[in-house]
Amino acid sequence: MSPAEETTTLAPDISPDENSRPLSRVPSYIRFTPRRAVASFENLVALANHQERLKEAQKIIWRDRGEQAVELEDIWECIEHAGRGGLRAGAIAFAIRASLNVVLATLRFGKVPREMRFALIRHAIFGKDSYRFAAMLGSFVTLYKAILNALPILLPVQPAKPLPSPFDGFEDEPKSATPLETPVSERQPRLSLSAQAHQLWVHKKTRRWHAVVAGAIAGGVAVMFEKRSRRVTIAQQLFVRGLQGSYTAFTSKRGIHLPNGDVLVFCLCCAQIVYALFSRPETLPRSYTTWLVTASGAPVPAVEMVRDINRTGTFNVGDLDKILQREDVIPVNRTAILARKALATSTPPDFGPPYPPCGAVHPWVESCMAVPLPRLWVVFKWAFPIYGALHFIPMVLFKRSAFLSNPLRMLARASFGTIRSSAFLATFIAAFQSWFCFDHHMHAILSSQKTLKIPQVIFKLLGSKYSHAIGGFFGALSLFVEEKRRRGELAMYVLPKSLESAWLTARGKGWVFRTGDFGEMFLTSIGMGMVMSIYQNEPQHLSGLVRRILYQFIGPN
Repeated sequence: MSPAEETTTLAPDISPDENSRPLSRVPSYIRFTPRRAVASFENLVALANHQERLKEAQKIIWRDRGEQAVELEDIWECIEHAGRGGLRAGAIAFAIRASLNVVLATLRFGKVPREMRFALIRHAIFGKDSYRFAAMLGSFVTLYKAILNALPILLPVQPAKPLPSPFDGFEDEPKSATPLETPVSERQPRLSLSAQAHQLWVHKKTRRWHAVVAGAIAGGVAVMFEKRSRRVTIAQQLFVRGLQGSYTAFTSKRGIHLPNGDVLVFCLCCAQIVYALFSRPETLPRSYTTWLVTASGAPVPAVEMVRDINRTGTFNVGDLDKILQREDVIPVNRTAILARKALATSTPPDFGPPYPPCGAVHPWVESCMAVPLPRLWVVFKWAFPIYGALHFIPMVLFKRSAFLSNPLRMLARASFGTIRSSAFLATFIAAFQSWFCFDHHMHAILSSQKTLKIPQVIFKLLGSKYSHAIGGFFGALSLFVEEKRRRGELAMYVLPKSLESAWLTARGKGWVFRTGDFGEMFLTSIGMGMVMSIYQNEPQHLSGLVRRILYQFIGPN
């Protein structure tokens, strides 16, 4: 038998083809077919595109920090850039105003029938207020961007001297002075890289008056889209913010520092407001005067008596009757009030000194010395929930990450801030109440004695309406109780109200001219001219809130 036959005999079931096929095994690595590889690659590309679209959508709503200024070459690019910015600003403004209206509308659900709630929400979203607000901000951003970027193209700016390099003369210069050794007037603010790049663009492309003109024109036109009742408030706030930024920039350049300047401004404003409250209440918003009278804790008829005496030297006897009808009038004060009423109703009538009796101002207690401390506690309890909302709600909304990371610390900080703010207002009311009674007691003592020769000016001042302004000034010193970083904001809150009151008072006396129907537009133009000049050239001198809002709506340019 041959070897081949022997092999065939030993393995009769194995065919020659099967014998020659290599052994198969499962590979130890993952094998992808080309179709799966292509599909995975396409998924990665789609995911990357999706993430890119999300970033682009996020930029429409929220502008990232460090955005560079846009280089524009011709007028058409300026118009296109301004149009996109205006549409974005208008859409965001519409969403903000509609959201605020919806929140306010939901708070009224308890007073509105169920079938009217849908109409209330619909009006809150698509009402005229939302469209007016969107038109105001959208038109402002459009006009401002168009004018600011078109002026350097229409009126080319001569190349300015290049900014010095930080490495020039590095080897020859001695050791630089420390910040404490550098004079205040020569110190420069520390800006981020994006802010430095923006400053370089401003230095090359624009001049300061470009931002002034653009802001003035855009602000004056934009504010006309709002209701007349809101134009005054908007114009006042913008004008005050412009003054604040201009003053900060001016003093920083010249090394001028006024210690506690915010407290001084607050005191002067409160002097005007308190004077207007008791002498010219029509120059203040009605809601504001109502809030002030409520915070004072004095009977409303007593406040009306003070106003009548300051204006005409007389008062309405009916106000005394209203005070006598109170259940908390003690017998001693009732006797004093009845005596004053008898003099006022006699023939001829005698209205007495130029102020109401102290028993009418605090009818529940006889001694003026016993008024301040209880009034301090009452006002503190009344103001605590108001300031509590102002401290806690912004913390939860705008500092959510810090609140979640350390809630106990943030709650303690907000609680302490609420206590300080409530104590500030309570101290103000108690201090003015003390001055009110002290002023009248001094006037009564000096008018009855004949020994001392008091200057007639001082005697008349104690019994005049201007003495209330002095009390408002000294009462405003309670701002030192408040946290230092909040003093400037409180000063900016009362400044527009005091300026409006002073202007209306001066206009009533014929000292200033009437502005007609376009006064708000002119005031807004002046304010926005100042604000945008500071924003484009020295943004560090604006308050952080104003700077962030302008950056989100306008951007670098």
